[in-house]
Amino acid sequence: MSESCGHHHADGPPGYAEVARAMQDADVRLTAAGERMTAARLRVLELLLAAGEPVKAYDLIARFGEDGQPAKPPTVYRALEFLERKGLAHRIASISAYVACTSGAADHAAAFLICDCCGSTREVSAPVTDDLGRAAREAGYVIARTTIEAHGRCPACA
Repeated sequence: MSESCGHHHADGPPGYAEVARAMQDADVRLTAAGERMTAARLRVLELLLAAGEPVKAYDLIARFGEDGQPAKPPTVYRALEFLERKGLAHRIASISAYVACTSGAADHAAAFLICDCCGSTREVSAPVTDDLGRAAREAGYVIARTTIEAHGRCPACA
């Protein structure tokens, strides 16, 4: 990824109302499942949602404290692990970053389109093929989650 791709992108971070609505939806979903949204989990989710793009863990640690104080790393990593497990966030391994889930589905296969020029990332529906499911069953394997990462150029950078 380049530092700056030199052209305008129409997308920007989500607004306050959109972030607040997504946080409330997540809280309702977790409560219905008998889970608790702690202050740390809520803050990490808020930071991911407000960013509107993948965020590295160390950036979340630095931004965590409302008073400008960074969080202790285990606090953020535990919150990220929980959010991932509950389908509220995804780790994008190829760029070592986290992003809020935009699908709204608790259990789904995630696919990401990652622009190598500007760094924009878009979650799309991942067609987990019958072949993968069949191969897993034949091997006696049960797939818990699937993440597909595709690198290329977004429409603005292409």
